[in-house]
Amino acid sequence: MDPLLTLLRENASLRPSALAPMVNLSEQEVTAKIKAYENDQVILGYRAILDEEKLGVEVVRAVIEVKITPERGGGFDRLAERIAKYNEVKSCFLMSGAYDLLVVVEGASLREVASFVSQKLATIQGVLSTATHFMLKPYKDHGVLMTREKNEARLAVTP
Repeated sequence: MDPLLTLLRENASLRPSALAPMVNLSEQEVTAKIKAYENDQVILGYRAILDEEKLGVEVVRAVIEVKITPERGGGFDRLAERIAKYNEVKSCFLMSGAYDLLVVVEGASLREVASFVSQKLATIQGVLSTATHFMLKPYKDHGVLMTREKNEARLAVTP
């Protein structure tokens, strides 16, 4: 992978002026490469990881295991793309193992997520079953620890 992409993946807020010396290119070359990656849809977006607890944001997240019937000529793709288009769906992955899709959903309340699953997701033709798991607390998100270590004085462990 291009070292520029590796750096942007770790910290997308780095400016071309900061990136240029890290990858031994001029600022203009870095800007041009980033623009080309965006145009070629290699870079699909940028994201800030927020501490929602500090912001007082109330959001309910669920991970849903979905078993589906693959379609003739389309396999899992057509149905997965249909599910992924819902606004409530934040991520959708084809999986190996006991279920076919892993779907991450967000809603304003438990009822909203449950309603999405029962009224929209489970009623799609080709969806065989769902298993919903609610996320209770994040500890790490996209490689970022969500809690900072507290400097607590600990007693030495002795036998």
